[in-house]
Amino acid sequence: MRKLLFLLLFFACTQAFAQTEITWKTLENVRFSRKYFEEIDEYLYYPHFGKAVQKLEGQVVLIEGYMLPLDPEEDIFILSRNPFAACYFCGASGPESIIELMLNPDHPPFEMDQVLMMKGILRLNQDDYNHCNYILEAAEVWTGDTQTQ
Repeated sequence: MRKLLFLLLFFACTQAFAQTEITWKTLENVRFSRKYFEEIDEYLYYPHFGKAVQKLEGQVVLIEGYMLPLDPEEDIFILSRNPFAACYFCGASGPESIIELMLNPDHPPFEMDQVLMMKGILRLNQDDYNHCNYILEAAEVWTGDTQTQ
Protein backbone atom coordinates (compact mmCIF):
# COMPACT_ATOMS: atom_id res chain seq x y z
CA MET A 1 0.00 0.00 0.00
CA ARG A 2 2.81 2.37 0.91
CA LYS A 3 4.54 1.64 -2.38
CA LEU A 4 1.37 2.45 -4.33
CA LEU A 5 0.90 5.72 -2.45
CA PHE A 6 4.54 6.69 -3.16
CA LEU A 7 4.13 5.91 -6.87
CA LEU A 8 0.93 7.97 -7.08
CA LEU A 9 2.56 10.94 -5.33
CA PHE A 10 5.66 10.66 -7.53
CA PHE A 11 3.55 10.61 -10.70
CA ALA A 12 1.45 13.58 -9.54
CA CYS A 13 4.55 15.62 -8.70
CA THR A 14 6.32 14.93 -11.98
CA GLN A 15 3.18 15.84 -13.92
CA ALA A 16 2.83 19.11 -12.00
CA PHE A 17 6.27 20.21 -13.21
CA ALA A 18 5.96 18.76 -16.72
CA GLN A 19 6.34 21.11 -19.63
CA THR A 20 7.09 20.66 -23.28
CA GLU A 21 9.73 22.70 -25.04
CA ILE A 22 8.49 23.69 -28.48
CA THR A 23 10.01 25.56 -31.39
CA TRP A 24 8.62 28.01 -33.90
CA LYS A 25 8.73 25.15 -36.42
CA THR A 26 6.17 23.33 -34.24
CA LEU A 27 3.79 26.30 -34.49
CA GLU A 28 3.98 26.21 -38.30
CA ASN A 29 1.60 23.23 -38.14
CA VAL A 30 -1.27 25.50 -39.16
CA ARG A 31 -2.80 26.66 -42.42
CA PHE A 32 -4.84 29.77 -43.00
CA SER A 33 -7.88 30.61 -45.06
CA ARG A 34 -9.63 33.92 -45.45
CA LYS A 35 -12.78 34.27 -43.36
CA TYR A 36 -15.27 37.12 -43.37
CA PHE A 37 -16.08 38.66 -39.97
CA GLU A 38 -19.36 40.53 -40.27
CA GLU A 39 -18.85 42.51 -37.04
CA ILE A 40 -15.89 44.36 -38.52
CA ASP A 41 -16.78 43.95 -42.22
CA GLU A 42 -13.38 42.44 -43.03
CA TYR A 43 -11.73 39.27 -44.22
CA LEU A 44 -9.03 38.01 -41.87
CA TYR A 45 -6.71 35.01 -41.72
CA TYR A 46 -8.54 32.11 -40.10
CA PRO A 47 -6.31 29.38 -38.62
CA HIS A 48 -6.82 25.67 -39.11
CA PHE A 49 -4.51 24.12 -36.54
CA GLY A 50 -2.80 20.84 -37.39
CA LYS A 51 -2.89 17.80 -35.13
CA ALA A 52 0.58 18.44 -33.67
CA VAL A 53 -0.47 21.91 -32.50
CA GLN A 54 -3.91 20.75 -31.34
CA LYS A 55 -2.19 18.27 -28.99
CA LEU A 56 -0.47 21.22 -27.27
CA GLU A 57 -3.73 23.05 -26.44
CA GLY A 58 -3.83 23.62 -22.67
CA GLN A 59 -0.32 22.22 -22.14
CA VAL A 60 2.49 24.00 -20.32
CA VAL A 61 5.09 24.84 -22.95
CA LEU A 62 8.48 26.51 -23.15
CA ILE A 63 9.49 28.57 -26.17
CA GLU A 64 12.32 30.96 -26.90
CA GLY A 65 11.81 34.15 -28.84
CA TYR A 66 12.17 37.90 -29.08
CA MET A 67 10.17 39.99 -26.61
CA LEU A 68 8.09 42.73 -28.22
CA PRO A 69 6.65 45.01 -25.51
CA LEU A 70 4.13 46.68 -27.83
CA ASP A 71 2.28 48.59 -25.11
CA PRO A 72 3.65 47.82 -21.64
CA GLU A 73 1.22 50.25 -19.97
CA GLU A 74 -1.69 48.19 -21.34
CA ASP A 75 0.10 44.86 -20.76
CA ILE A 76 0.39 44.08 -24.47
CA PHE A 77 3.41 41.85 -24.96
CA ILE A 78 4.24 39.57 -27.87
CA LEU A 79 6.86 36.85 -28.18
CA SER A 80 8.12 36.65 -31.75
CA ARG A 81 10.19 34.24 -33.80
CA ASN A 82 11.89 37.31 -35.31
CA PRO A 83 13.15 40.62 -33.94
CA PHE A 84 10.86 43.62 -34.20
CA ALA A 85 12.34 44.86 -37.50
CA ALA A 86 11.39 41.55 -39.17
CA CYS A 87 8.29 40.50 -37.24
CA TYR A 88 4.76 39.72 -38.36
CA PHE A 89 3.61 43.30 -37.83
CA CYS A 90 6.18 44.51 -40.39
CA GLY A 91 4.98 41.97 -42.96
CA ALA A 92 8.11 39.84 -42.76
CA SER A 93 6.39 36.65 -41.55
CA GLY A 94 3.01 35.07 -40.82
CA PRO A 95 0.69 35.03 -37.81
CA GLU A 96 2.15 31.69 -36.72
CA SER A 97 5.38 33.52 -35.85
CA ILE A 98 4.00 35.39 -32.81
CA ILE A 99 2.48 34.47 -29.46
CA GLU A 100 0.43 36.87 -27.36
CA LEU A 101 1.63 36.80 -23.75
CA MET A 102 -0.75 36.97 -20.82
CA LEU A 103 1.93 37.73 -18.24
CA ASN A 104 1.67 37.26 -14.51
CA PRO A 105 1.19 40.68 -12.82
CA ASP A 106 4.61 40.64 -11.12
CA HIS A 107 6.58 40.32 -14.37
CA PRO A 108 9.86 42.18 -14.76
CA PRO A 109 10.30 45.04 -17.24
CA PHE A 110 11.32 43.93 -20.73
CA GLU A 111 13.48 45.41 -23.47
CA MET A 112 12.52 45.35 -27.15
CA ASP A 113 14.07 42.31 -28.88
CA GLN A 114 15.24 40.80 -25.59
CA VAL A 115 15.70 37.06 -26.22
CA LEU A 116 13.87 35.04 -23.57
CA MET A 117 12.66 31.54 -22.86
CA MET A 118 9.00 31.84 -21.86
CA LYS A 119 6.82 29.33 -20.03
CA GLY A 120 3.02 29.24 -19.97
CA ILE A 121 -0.16 27.47 -20.93
CA LEU A 122 -0.65 27.41 -24.71
CA ARG A 123 -4.11 28.39 -25.95
CA LEU A 124 -5.21 28.21 -29.56
CA ASN A 125 -7.43 31.04 -30.76
CA GLN A 126 -9.48 30.83 -33.95
CA ASP A 127 -12.38 33.20 -33.51
CA ASP A 128 -11.41 36.18 -31.35
CA TYR A 129 -9.84 38.57 -33.86
CA ASN A 130 -8.84 40.91 -31.02
CA HIS A 131 -6.15 38.42 -29.98
CA CYS A 132 -3.37 36.44 -31.64
CA ASN A 133 -3.87 32.87 -32.84
CA TYR A 134 -1.43 31.64 -30.22
CA ILE A 135 -1.75 32.83 -26.63
CA LEU A 136 0.49 31.93 -23.71
CA GLU A 137 -1.50 32.22 -20.46
CA ALA A 138 0.18 32.62 -17.05
CA ALA A 139 3.31 33.44 -19.01
CA GLU A 140 6.57 33.92 -17.18
CA VAL A 141 10.26 34.03 -17.95
CA TRP A 142 11.71 30.54 -17.65
CA THR A 143 15.13 30.32 -16.05
CA GLY A 144 15.26 26.56 -15.77
CA ASP A 145 15.18 26.72 -11.99
CA THR A 146 12.17 24.65 -10.85
CA GLN A 147 12.51 26.03 -7.33
CA THR A 148 11.62 29.58 -8.42
CA GLN A 149 9.14 28.82 -11.18
